[in-house]
Amino acid sequence: MARNFKLTADGGSRGNPGPAGYGAVVTENGKIVAELFDVIGIATNNVAEYSGLLAGLSHINKLDPEATVEVAMDSKLVVEQMSGRWQIKHADMRDLAKQCRAAHNPLLITYSWIPRDENSHADRLANKALDGGSAHKPEPQIQQNYLSERLRSDEVPTMIYMVRHGETVLTPMRKFSGTGPINPELTEKGLGQAAAVAKEIAKLKPEVIVASPLARTTQTAQAISAATGIEITFDEIWYELSFGDWDGLSFEEVKEKSPDEYQAWLNSSSYAPGGGESYDEAGVRIESALEKIAAEYPGQRVVVVTHNGVIKLAAQIVTGAPTQAVFHIDAAPCSITSISIWPSDGLRALRSLNETGHFRA
Repeated sequence: MARNFKLTADGGSRGNPGPAGYGAVVTENGKIVAELFDVIGIATNNVAEYSGLLAGLSHINKLDPEATVEVAMDSKLVVEQMSGRWQIKHADMRDLAKQCRAAHNPLLITYSWIPRDENSHADRLANKALDGGSAHKPEPQIQQNYLSERLRSDEVPTMIYMVRHGETVLTPMRKFSGTGPINPELTEKGLGQAAAVAKEIAKLKPEVIVASPLARTTQTAQAISAATGIEITFDEIWYELSFGDWDGLSFEEVKEKSPDEYQAWLNSSSYAPGGGESYDEAGVRIESALEKIAAEYPGQRVVVVTHNGVIKLAAQIVTGAPTQAVFHIDAAPCSITSISIWPSDGLRALRSLNETGHFRA
């Protein structure tokens, strides 16, 4: 009878790209069979994560080539690509995925995503590899020089132009507007903002439009589609955060009704309103969304029509700031925030934030 193994794997890069390592844990019947970890040189987080998966599958194949394997990882990108639900357009990622499929019969493997805190063992091993193979993190100046060199290179990055939707009835009062049943449409002013930003986006000659399917983002994306002639791809991964019981309420109303909960939300990015989503939870989704765009549209100009909370998280993720930084970032209605992601290694850069300028209605 074939054996069954469970594999958790992770990888990390101190610099993205920078010194990188992976960790993998193989268990059978609840008992640890192998702890695998190693450094892989200068690489990105994605390469390191794939390397952990490859090491784990290769080890299992040596133990039993007929074994079934349950893979669990906190990398949404790797899980979705290896499950066949996301395209792999980047050549390096295709090669890594090919190596993983060759390491063990894909028909015997299932993939599932788990939160980071459930993958802590593999994460510790990846850090153990890095601590043993590279005693210090790269200095910030090295990171800056690396980006400067990339900006001067001929490689074409994926350009993501994130557009916040136009004004709704909730916007002027700064009311929580998430994924709840209110789902407001644009006001007349909001429609004017959408038309104005559409003209500006058309000058950038985008090749792809992706949008959150909520009403306000749909209307904004439709204005951009009309100005560019590009069809819209809707994707719920770009939804605004869910604010649960607070949806439709102003900050002052929440503060008055639930002062302790409101303060907890301000103090911790891990706090979620009742029935809602924390910034930490949403950050996992948004990082996956950025990775998905880079993987599916390498070197292209992509417009993403989304929401304030999403744009704040994207800026925080790209700059490597702590999640709490989202409380110090804001994106105005129909503003443009630009992000570059280089296909060769996933290096990311925030190019602009909250641009409105002369085109704002």
